[in-house]
Amino acid sequence: MTSEVLVEKKKLDQPPLEIHTLGDRVLRQPAKRVAKVDAEIRQLVREMLQTMYSADGIGLAAPQVAVHKQLIVIDCEPDNAANQPLVLINPTIKAASREICVAQEGCLSIPKVYLDVKRPEAIEVSFKDEHGRPRTLSANGLLARAIQHEMDHLNGVLFVDRVENGLALNQELKKYGFSTQAVKPIA
Repeated sequence: MTSEVLVEKKKLDQPPLEIHTLGDRVLRQPAKRVAKVDAEIRQLVREMLQTMYSADGIGLAAPQVAVHKQLIVIDCEPDNAANQPLVLINPTIKAASREICVAQEGCLSIPKVYLDVKRPEAIEVSFKDEHGRPRTLSANGLLARAIQHEMDHLNGVLFVDRVENGLALNQELKKYGFSTQAVKPIA
């Protein structure tokens, strides 16, 4: 399967899109389903990938670049040119494992902040690819975590909202100049 959205995995001096950061209201708005997968969506995917690689990320959701569409791009191996990035349009988690895993997460919208987050170890997700074809994917480990993290963005949720250690959260956010008021804890 060759992708129409192939981009070179390199840093650009001027990435095509701006990544919004914690405190910006655009990150809290829920994304709308993509009605039609067309050339415009594929161009957005290309620009999102270029922006993600330029920021040394492994995932990026459209709301992070102020586009309120259910679209995420993921590449858990950005240094491996042979590894194709994953494009998920209108993703839905169909199943999640009972096994919970705690691991450190970071986010391009909250630079330099890394904190522990609990998530299901494995998931099954259905989505459309960049051609509009329905797909289902079973993922575990880092890929499952990245998909769940990026899908949270589609609902206006950031990983810091899921952090249970309030002391560590407050210390990290303050250290890098972010307001703790911008966190919306998930009950």
